Amino acid sequence: MTTLTPAAGRTRPANAVDRPGAATYLNGFANEVHKGLLNLRAGWREVLVQMITFPIFFLLLVLFMGRGQLRDELLLPGLLGMVSLTFIHEQVNRAFWSYLGDMQSGVLEQTYLTPLPSWTLILGRQVAAVVSALPSALSVLLVGVITIEARGGDMPFDVQILVPLAAIVLGTCGLALILCGLTLVYKRIEIITQFSMAVWFIAGGTFVPLDNMPDVTAFLSRLLVPIAPGIEAIRDILLGGHALTGLQTGWGLWWVILQPVVLVGIGVVLFGRLERVARRRGTLGRY
Repeated sequence: MTTLTPAAGRTRPANAVDRPGAATYLNGFANEVHKGLLNLRAGWREVLVQMITFPIFFLLLVLFMGRGQLRDELLLPGLLGMVSLTFIHEQVNRAFWSYLGDMQSGVLEQTYLTPLPSWTLILGRQVAAVVSALPSALSVLLVGVITIEARGGDMPFDVQILVPLAAIVLGTCGLALILCGLTLVYKRIEIITQFSMAVWFIAGGTFVPLDNMPDVTAFLSRLLVPIAPGIEAIRDILLGGHALTGLQTGWGLWWVILQPVVLVGIGVVLFGRLERVARRRGTLGRY
């Protein structure tokens, strides 16, 4: 079986007149985003459940760590970690299942029968996954802020945290690309996304600062976990009062910026290669 693609049988590059215009690229991108948002709306009950369960899980975890009390010294640091953890869980899973779901239903191959390059569709799916992850993450943030304010505390804010927040979003997109690429060739890897959730929770610095972990664990987490450098930077800014250019924990601002770029680069290269493998084998339409 050979996967049919627009490039099959070509002996020369397409003429300029045959290439899709900017409006076609934009339309393809918008269609993928729209499709992802339609899936979000169709699963609104599931989203509602997650918007309830994630905040409850956060409060229960703080109670457990505080031995039955909502300790102020645990609420804010834990909230910053839990919001990031919720976001990466939702974003990566939604991007991953968008590919695996299309593959299981046999419609993924159809997306490669258009003149549009696959990066247009990939970008649309990533944007849709980011938007779809926001309701659950924002629900945790809202409940956390209300709890902190109700106990007489204050929720700090500094515009400088937008940089590590953007780094977290970009890094999770890179991780999602890696997992989506793997699922094109290795079909049954759902366990990886579930296992990675445990890794992010335990070793990602979400509740236990990386400085309190073994050196090897902290090193690997800062190196590989997309949310770890961002969480450290946000805590350093909001709790430590340090400037973005003078971070005292982690590897500094340069790594907060560089790590997500590296992850996206790896994700793009790996996805492209695995995509070509799947197309060559003709397995895009089979699960």
